[in-house]
Amino acid sequence: MNVARSFNTWRKYRQTVTELDRMSSRELQDLGINRADIRSVARASAAR
Repeated sequence: MNVARSFNTWRKYRQTVTELDRMSSRELQDLGINRADIRSVARASAAR
């Protein structure tokens, strides 16, 4: 994996974590995401 791709993947991961952290527990529940699962959801999202 090249440096630019690695950076873009990391940036997408951080953006997803930030957006999900800003959501209320109710909003996360509506999406079927537990607050403890935010980082794993973000990793999966960034890997796509």
